[in-house]
Amino acid sequence: MTTSQHKIGSEFGAGSTAEEVLKGIDLTVRLALVTGGYSGIGLETTRALAAAGARVVVPARRRQAAEDAVGGIAGVEVGEVDLADLDSVRTFAARFLAGGRGIDLLIGNAGVMACPENRVGPGWESQFATNHLGHYALVNRLWPAVRPGARVVAVSSAAHHFSRMRWDDVHFERGYDRWEAYGQAKTANILFAVHLDALARDTVRAFSLHPGSILTPLVRHVPREEQIERGWIDEQGNQIGAGFKTPEQGAATGVWAATSPRLSGMGGLYCEDCDVAERTPEDAPETVGRPEGAERPLSGVRSYAVDPGEAARLWDLSAELTGVDAFA
Repeated sequence: MTTSQHKIGSEFGAGSTAEEVLKGIDLTVRLALVTGGYSGIGLETTRALAAAGARVVVPARRRQAAEDAVGGIAGVEVGEVDLADLDSVRTFAARFLAGGRGIDLLIGNAGVMACPENRVGPGWESQFATNHLGHYALVNRLWPAVRPGARVVAVSSAAHHFSRMRWDDVHFERGYDRWEAYGQAKTANILFAVHLDALARDTVRAFSLHPGSILTPLVRHVPREEQIERGWIDEQGNQIGAGFKTPEQGAATGVWAATSPRLSGMGGLYCEDCDVAERTPEDAPETVGRPEGAERPLSGVRSYAVDPGEAARLWDLSAELTGVDAFA
């Protein structure tokens, strides 16, 4: 079924929480895998899914921190994986596959934002490598365990407005801008879901989303002075910006995309505020490398982020870089 990038009139909205979205949905005997599911909106995603009956696997770079965070939640287990290290991704996937379990919900939530320039692997820009390539490799290596009827959800961001794919310099070898690099990685998350859905839609559907503006540990690389300047916090560190969501609200759209019956038969769509997002008008001003404050949120999805040709091109590049393609 072909689906369009238009609102579908969800009964939920920006103020909905993950718990509210899952009310009445029974996830017993379902297995969910949530990367980064031990911090920020990832932790709230884990809590909500587990409360609905799901068994939740949390792959984590900081295993002890993850175990401390989710240790009191029934039905949750922690695995160890560093998405910036493809050997670590391979090892985690092999161990999971050896257990013979299937995956019903796979939510790629982990990520880094606006960090100082850093190179990983063979010199890859770290935000693109961690936020996109790591998840690309993880999903492809786990693909034999993804059950028919499953959903794969990529947590992107309105920050995709900051950059389209920079095909001539994907790894910022000719000058680094931390926000533009974050924007490209978030565009890549959306394109990944678009092409995965095109490849697998007969059995598995994929979505991407903007969770909203939330002050979580994700902002750790944004200097305090910059957060104050942008009106996110005051001099004492208190959140003051209008339009911010709580972590519980920030987790809602991802959980909705992963479970909502309203999305049955749909896929390849970018969501926000617990609904399918509209396309951003083509004449909307460019915001390359310029993050907006939460009081002026960006909305909708840029056409370049849901372009099937761009999505196929990124898939081919990702397969070449990581050496894995479950559909080849």
